[in-house]
Amino acid sequence: QVQLVESGGGLVRAGGSLRLSCAASGRAFETFAMGWFRQAPGKEREFVAAITWTGSSTYYADSVKGRFTISRDNAKNTLYLQMNSLKPEDTAVYFCVVDAAGVSTVVAGSPDYWGQGTQVTVSS
Repeated sequence: QVQLVESGGGLVRAGGSLRLSCAASGRAFETFAMGWFRQAPGKEREFVAAITWTGSSTYYADSVKGRFTISRDNAKNTLYLQMNSLKPEDTAVYFCVVDAAGVSTVVAGSPDYWGQGTQVTVSS
């Protein structure tokens, strides 16, 4: 079993930055692919970013490419999402995810474990 706890969400003005964190506990975190999804009010959950267990490869949705950066610190069992140049359309609940099968499963939207989510609100 894996437990995921997100933090770092909040209210920020358009153009601002936030850094989300996801603390993982349970199984061998360092061998799992990880990622972030988000869900805006009235919309379906969507993929944001993913990272391989080594951290050597990253993947991004086109809507966040160049503005968001995903990273991980396996020694601290923590996943990060640095979000810059935030826009009102980035407003959503952001979820941390983990999958033992690999990053392709994360990108496909069917990871094994999900966190509870953290709210990000970007005002115009």
